[in-house]
Amino acid sequence: MNTLSFKTKSANDATVTREWHIVDATNLTLGRMSAKIAAILRGKNKPYYTPHTDCGDFIIVINAEKVQFTGNKWNDKEYLTFSGYPGGQKAEIAKDLVRRRPELIIERAVKGMLPKNRLGRAMYKKLFVYAGAEHPHAAQKPKTLTF
Repeated sequence: MNTLSFKTKSANDATVTREWHIVDATNLTLGRMSAKIAAILRGKNKPYYTPHTDCGDFIIVINAEKVQFTGNKWNDKEYLTFSGYPGGQKAEIAKDLVRRRPELIIERAVKGMLPKNRLGRAMYKKLFVYAGAEHPHAAQKPKTLTF
């Protein structure tokens, strides 16, 4: 048996092929959808996944305002922001945040599931979230992704 033929192929920027996917967030649970989106942004759905390389695809999320929560999270879940100044911490419940900025809920959920380093920041830039059904990425011919 020739053991030299068993070589692990490591993906790099030249060998990675990226595709565009579109996700309709209508009536999808936020956490379950975000976990699947984060896995695709990392590239874990590809056979040549390499942890130290950005091999993920581009994701477009439409209808972000129609995402669902389980249980009583619409009233209980709080999103915190901090300005850096004393007394500068603000809290906003999910129901108010989805009314004001519906894209932010999905963006924060996915960003929290990505690595906290420069590789994770590069993966996060491939996520595009829109509140309505319209998006400006028709030229990329995205494929529909269903969960």
